[in-house]
Amino acid sequence: MTFAVDVVVMAAGKGTRMKSLRPKVLHRLGGRALAQHVIDCAARLSARSVVVVTGHGAHEVEAGLRAPADGGTALRYVRQEPQLGTGHAVQQAMPVLADDGVTLVLSGDVPLTRPQTLQALLETCAGQSLALLTLDMPDPAGYGRIVRSPDGAVQAIVEHKDASEAQRRIGEVYSGIMAVPTAWLRAWLARLDNRNAQGEYYLTDVVKFAVADGRAVRAHRITDPVEVAGVNSPQQLAELERAQQRRLAESLMTQGVRLADPARLDVRGELSCGQDVEIDVNCVFEGAVELGDGVRIGAHCVIANARIGPGAVIHPFCHIDGDATGVTVGPGALVGPFARLRPGARLGREVHIGNFVEVKNSTLADGAKANHLAYLGDASVGERVNYGAGSITANYDGANKHRTVIEADVHVGSNCVLVAPLTIGEGGTVGAGSVITRDTPAGALSVARGKPVTVPDWKRPARKKG
Repeated sequence: MTFAVDVVVMAAGKGTRMKSLRPKVLHRLGGRALAQHVIDCAARLSARSVVVVTGHGAHEVEAGLRAPADGGTALRYVRQEPQLGTGHAVQQAMPVLADDGVTLVLSGDVPLTRPQTLQALLETCAGQSLALLTLDMPDPAGYGRIVRSPDGAVQAIVEHKDASEAQRRIGEVYSGIMAVPTAWLRAWLARLDNRNAQGEYYLTDVVKFAVADGRAVRAHRITDPVEVAGVNSPQQLAELERAQQRRLAESLMTQGVRLADPARLDVRGELSCGQDVEIDVNCVFEGAVELGDGVRIGAHCVIANARIGPGAVIHPFCHIDGDATGVTVGPGALVGPFARLRPGARLGREVHIGNFVEVKNSTLADGAKANHLAYLGDASVGERVNYGAGSITANYDGANKHRTVIEADVHVGSNCVLVAPLTIGEGGTVGAGSVITRDTPAGALSVARGKPVTVPDWKRPARKKG
């Protein structure tokens, strides 16, 4: 485009029907706030700036949103207090907008508009007309109607409450999204009044001003109502959540990902997949997750902020939570079922983490195995280590965390406690049931148990009668 684009996001409403203390535009869809979807979409248009108009819960809204990650789009806030209508909302943004560009008006509670749709709207505007995003709806109740002249030219937008019976039968509606040269918009907003059924300043009145001034008014008509669907209730939020997840599922399958059931997938962040990835039912992906070629994810897994290498298998019912630190699973590794990888877990090639094993802030080198009922916290585990069932690293002394080092080719027997700070020397063996509190040398057998006592013919205490 040859003109600059500034985006105004209207996010001042209370959202009474959400029945929530949280401002409506901060309710989450696909793991992000509704208004964050809108801001991120604007950034993909290479917008010069995004101006968010806040009102109800302004401090919380402004704290809960962030500028686009690429840093190319400036994010600003203005306040609308009190809230006197859509036209009044955009008026609050005008002092921070330059007249040399086009203003694109979006709503903070309409999260699923595609960037390519907005790009087409801007091309319709071309810096030389008022462009409206419209669509035909079977039930247009509540929407502003597009009134056209006999030759098809857009003449006005009439809000539902102000429409005549004949106008209410019009199926083409205004989506709430428009693109307009900023200098024109500034002049038209100055002419608004609130002489209407709601006593508000309607942004839609700029259409009749454009017609009166002889400016071109054009419509870009779309067919998918999901793109312009707003959220006003928990029911509508749930409906859009499923629409978003179906959209993501279709995109993944187009890339070749095999989904056992696209209706039972939840992506609440960014999921990238290599070739021949298979995902079973009821899996949840949060944050940034990367699945390498040939990865298989079993049913009912929750995976957040993780990188899973080629050929790895995550068996059912695993919980992988990388948080800000991240989790790495190496090529060919096997995890689960019922395993938990916490922040800072780093698994090498062909590592095995079995059922009911928890790993936190620990590195396991290639070929290491912890197959049953174990805990590894703040540990460095060498190649080919076998870590027995029921064994734990005692990494916390009540005040500080300490590290355990288990060198290559160590065998740790079942039901052992390794009390950190501690190093188990290369090739060593720890006998089952041992509590190890001191470093052990390479190649040594270390056993630390109480002496067994056997009492022959021992009688158990009997319960007293009566």
